[in-house]
Amino acid sequence: MNIISDLLWILFPELCASCDKALNTGETCLCTYCRFHLPKTNFHLDKNNPLVKNFWGKVNVHSAAAYYYFGKGEKVQHLIHQLKYQGKKEVGNFVGEAYGVDLKRSEFFSSSEIVVPVPLHSSKLRKRGFNQSDFFAQGLSKTMNIPFSPDALKRNLATETQTRKHRYDRFENVDRVFAVNKIELLKGKHVLLVDDVVTTGSTLTACAEAILELPNTKVSIAAMAYA
Repeated sequence: MNIISDLLWILFPELCASCDKALNTGETCLCTYCRFHLPKTNFHLDKNNPLVKNFWGKVNVHSAAAYYYFGKGEKVQHLIHQLKYQGKKEVGNFVGEAYGVDLKRSEFFSSSEIVVPVPLHSSKLRKRGFNQSDFFAQGLSKTMNIPFSPDALKRNLATETQTRKHRYDRFENVDRVFAVNKIELLKGKHVLLVDDVVTTGSTLTACAEAILELPNTKVSIAAMAYA
């Protein structure tokens, strides 16, 4: 069996989702070099980090953090594109599990009670076949040992992609788009709201506003990367 496994590895090697180099035995998803050298923010250690400041004056977020810094054309962008556009769902699980360990130890995130991903509209979900944030959320849920609800929020309108929009247009694009789908599940909870990449934070702001309409509810935010 080892001979067959070795032959398959030679012919179809598993590649690092970040740098595309062949993974060695014992490596999963990321090579050892990328695991230790991708640019981590360590925002979970700083209550007033740059990401949480992005929400000041917009929405009352308890805490906010992202695992990596995002740069165009860099390894973190490639990593997330492997999940989002190549369907490599294990990337989301891997990053979520790793970050969940850090967040569970953080005084700002340890009281989180449920993980909720930013939803896609049903039309986009049908087209793509999956919500990339679900897999990041699943990973967080596993290592933080808290439940995960992929449908606690719903997107009422199919908005245009945010990728090439200016800051003001992004906020206008998601205004009142989201609603809570499971009121009793989120009411009175500390909700960990998650997304893949945060730029202006307009989508997360709109989601958080919908959740915070529920009584005695808190929202924290976690993302795979911060641009």
